[in-house]
Amino acid sequence: MHRSLIIATFFVVSCFQVTALHATQAQSSQPTEVNIKNFPETQQIKGDVQVSNFPATQQVKGSISLEGTTKFIAKDSVVVPPAQRAAVTEMVEAGIIEMDGYTSLVISLQGEMRSNVFSSGTIGVLLVPYERSILRILRDAQRAIYPIESTASTKSGDSIYFESVQAHQRIAFSRYKMYLYNTTNKQAEVNVYLYLAR
Repeated sequence: MHRSLIIATFFVVSCFQVTALHATQAQSSQPTEVNIKNFPETQQIKGDVQVSNFPATQQVKGSISLEGTTKFIAKDSVVVPPAQRAAVTEMVEAGIIEMDGYTSLVISLQGEMRSNVFSSGTIGVLLVPYERSILRILRDAQRAIYPIESTASTKSGDSIYFESVQAHQRIAFSRYKMYLYNTTNKQAEVNVYLYLAR
């Protein structure tokens, strides 16, 4: 009989433990509401934010930049000899401008003639989309398609200094090739300023 009592006690205790375990699991599977009070003001974040540890279907690669909504590019002291706008081979190539991710720009052109005596004319900067078909038409037909342009006019007898009106333009391509031309009869030293915005 003593042995039967031990077995019965063991059975009752085991049943109690199983019931308690099920109750604990049921409680832990229920969502628990958490309230955070006295949270500090919105955190200021500067620089790049790396996002990782997403599920495989939501991987984020690279970085998310919270700065850099604008970009300034300057091409300084470019010497531009006489060159007609329609003659691509005469124009000065001033490099390729990366504009991917930006939607608009303000373009400014400024400089000075390298002689006190010069004929009237136009000094200009021409940004042509860096696309094979568009550049081929520019080369073969001397025709600029979808250009972004800024010009400054000079008159014989005026000051040697010149500047364009600042022009606000929309960006439609990710890269542009920059050309400079000068329809006067003397060299000009040109500065081009681009202010890009998202």
